[in-house]
Amino acid sequence: MKTRGKNSRDHLVDGERTWRPAPAIQLSMMVHAAAVVAVAVQPVLWPWVLGVLIGNHLLLSAAVLWPRGRILGANLTRLPAAAVARNEVSLNFDDGPDPEVTPRVLDLLDRHRAKASFFCIGVKAAAYPDIVREIARRGHSVENHSYRHPHAFAFYGMGGLRGEVEATQVIIAGIAGRAPEFFRAPAGFRSPLLDPVLARCRLRYVSWSRRGFDTVDSNPASVLKRLTCGLAAGDVLTLHDGSSIRTRNGEPIVLAVLPVLLERLTAAGLKSVPLPAACNGGPAA
Repeated sequence: MKTRGKNSRDHLVDGERTWRPAPAIQLSMMVHAAAVVAVAVQPVLWPWVLGVLIGNHLLLSAAVLWPRGRILGANLTRLPAAAVARNEVSLNFDDGPDPEVTPRVLDLLDRHRAKASFFCIGVKAAAYPDIVREIARRGHSVENHSYRHPHAFAFYGMGGLRGEVEATQVIIAGIAGRAPEFFRAPAGFRSPLLDPVLARCRLRYVSWSRRGFDTVDSNPASVLKRLTCGLAAGDVLTLHDGSSIRTRNGEPIVLAVLPVLLERLTAAGLKSVPLPAACNGGPAA
């Protein structure tokens, strides 16, 4: 989707998809409404009502900490059946762009004729626009990973969530010439309030089927094992071109793992494609 000069924010609302609360959110709304009525009719019930509300919020908090769960809304953890039939997987790279690592990741992908999706942080995309443009130019997709990647993202109010998501939509669309179609929350921790924000921006939420934990594990062998053990068509594999921890030799772990991972994909007859191509059956740009 192209931006439109001074009206670059228009893509946030034009054709926005209808938000339908997930069943768990609908149930939570009903619980809160019933609690108000119960206390109004029988004030003496307030300790019991308070206990129910606390339990409700504890369950929602547990859902926040379940990155691959669907309790809080739709969540793409694997590619659709058509992509599986085409033997496709999708390599994803989070937390970039990084001026040292991202160009080298792009070169490795080119060498293996692989395409990927890069979930970029808005403030970094604004700082390194040439890298974002290069990602798009080489046929990869640039997706939304929040504006500042705050650790408390999942506990932001609606206004804070909108600011993080919408600002990044505008930045990436303005640089890459195409608005992101997918969003991944920082660390995969998803707010119960996030879905209506994504609907406004026409974004789909995605997590992963496999992730390497390459921001905390400096052992390339164990990172690679997490990504390849049982690897199959339809997998969404997540690494980091930004925030990647380094090996003992000082090399970003993603650069140590990626060449072998790409070789394993080729040997298994699997093709890495960007998420839009896998899910829409078309090119990323």
